[in-house]
Amino acid sequence: MKKLIFFVGDIETQGYFSLQIAEAMQEIGHEVFIYDLSKPWGSTEKFFPFFERGNTALINFNFHGMSGEEYFLDENGTMMWDALSIPSYNIVVDHPMYYHHFLEKVPRNYHHISIDRKHEAYMRRFFPEIINGPFLPLAGTKLYPDRSNVPVEFRKYDVTMVGNYCVPATFEKYITRIDDEYTAFYYGMIDDLLANPWKTVEEVAQAHLEEELGEVPEDELKKVMAALTFIDLYVRYTFRGRAVQELVDAGIKVYVFGDGWQLLECRQAQNLMIMNSLDSVGCLKKLCQTKLSLNVMPWFKDGAHDRIFNSMLNGAVCLTDSSLYLDGILKDQVNSSIYTLENMDRLPEIAVRLLENPSLMQKIADGGYETAQAGHTWAHRAKVLHELVEKG
Repeated sequence: MKKLIFFVGDIETQGYFSLQIAEAMQEIGHEVFIYDLSKPWGSTEKFFPFFERGNTALINFNFHGMSGEEYFLDENGTMMWDALSIPSYNIVVDHPMYYHHFLEKVPRNYHHISIDRKHEAYMRRFFPEIINGPFLPLAGTKLYPDRSNVPVEFRKYDVTMVGNYCVPATFEKYITRIDDEYTAFYYGMIDDLLANPWKTVEEVAQAHLEEELGEVPEDELKKVMAALTFIDLYVRYTFRGRAVQELVDAGIKVYVFGDGWQLLECRQAQNLMIMNSLDSVGCLKKLCQTKLSLNVMPWFKDGAHDRIFNSMLNGAVCLTDSSLYLDGILKDQVNSSIYTLENMDRLPEIAVRLLENPSLMQKIADGGYETAQAGHTWAHRAKVLHELVEKG
């Protein structure tokens, strides 16, 4: 079996994902090397005795190890993975529009793995030269292997939100940076997405460009897409803030674990319980103490977020919007509680009905656990990656 390299020491969550996959790969039979990006030179020294030419592969997240780090480049600018003929399998947990600059200079034997089918379609359209797939949605981690979860009725927190917040106005400097005509154009796209939240940024961008300019060549559209990340962020944080506001202003205490929440304006701010930002294990511990775990999808319209499966695997009821992919997995009132971005004013009604019915919450939590345990752990994703790297 292939020897496998994983990274830790940069983005904590992605390092945690890597460790979960690495552990599952070891159980399958792979030898693994954990490269610590916070100690690059020491890790490089330890790597070479592990390396076996023709039998080593890299599994990474979000271009770690191939984003210009000097310790992975020789004097000619050649990446170590090319010099050693190591194939790379890069799991990208954001929209590809954020990474055009890296996608233009990937290693030779590079495989791009998307967590959303629409991201995969975007790659096929704008980067057809890159090996694309398979689709690999994010997964969850069960903190306690024996499922020693506290019953939902006796959990500490009625509603939690695990994740950061950013005020949408933060991105206005990008919207207004050129002139009034561009400002109106950008706000037109934002308004379209806010009114039609099932659309993707690329769909809205193409429609608005064609309305303004007529048919737009693919290479020009590709350039425009790389410059619209602020629209994605503006819209995702608008809905994330709105979801919490709806609950808080209806008198429901929401415990938020993450940065930036002190900037969210609420009419009933006393119900916004701002807690510490936590690492991955800390977040899982809080989910084990949560009745309703609020999720707002980060504009993945045909994929999943790990918050969903983490909530399910740790015994909470996942209160979430859906996606095309999740529509085939989540069943309202069976294994999750579903709301829609178009009708967020119903969130308080949904939450109160659940909180007042512990037996229903427990039934949904049990259904969620069974669903996630049956097919949505990192061990399940590792099996897909195992087949991929062994096939080469």
